[in-house]
Amino acid sequence: MDIAECYRLLGLRPGASLAEIKSSYRRLARQYHPDVNSTDKLASQKFIQLTEAYKFLLLYRQILKAPQGSERKQEPPKTKVKVKTKSSKNEKDQYVKPLSEADQKLKDSSYKQLQELLIAQRFPRAIALVEALAGRFPHDREVRQWQAIVYQRWGSHLIDEKQVNKARAYLKKALKTDPITVLCGRKWKEIFVA
Repeated sequence: MDIAECYRLLGLRPGASLAEIKSSYRRLARQYHPDVNSTDKLASQKFIQLTEAYKFLLLYRQILKAPQGSERKQEPPKTKVKVKTKSSKNEKDQYVKPLSEADQKLKDSSYKQLQELLIAQRFPRAIALVEALAGRFPHDREVRQWQAIVYQRWGSHLIDEKQVNKARAYLKKALKTDPITVLCGRKWKEIFVA
């Protein structure tokens, strides 16, 4: 499940406000709740999908809205990193500030949550979380590695489910995100989810 699908399930346009998300979820939850539709299995499944989409959007918004070092008065020193740009294949030097304490806490808690999602094989939510982190920390190598690992795990799971075309797309995403992580041949399941 991706962001666009979550908004679609809740009948909202992408970028809807928090109040709109809550209002739409409440309205649809009343409509599809299993207590109201006890004989309709499709309504029960729809309710579960709505709840997952709602939780996913709340988590996504929480990650995007977390403060980015606003409590720090002093500007931290910048470090030089090599960054590949999308427009050219050449690497260029770019200065990136180290993470603030709040951002580091967010990253650490997200890592723990990501581990739990992978253990529970909740891959769509894990993908949503790691993509939100990648949007928040675009130059963080560790986050890119997590992203590649999640894509790879989801692709492997899709192969087991005989969804080869979808698996191929996610495995390509994994290679594009961080080829070294994917091609190392290490047992990421044992390393990442331990």
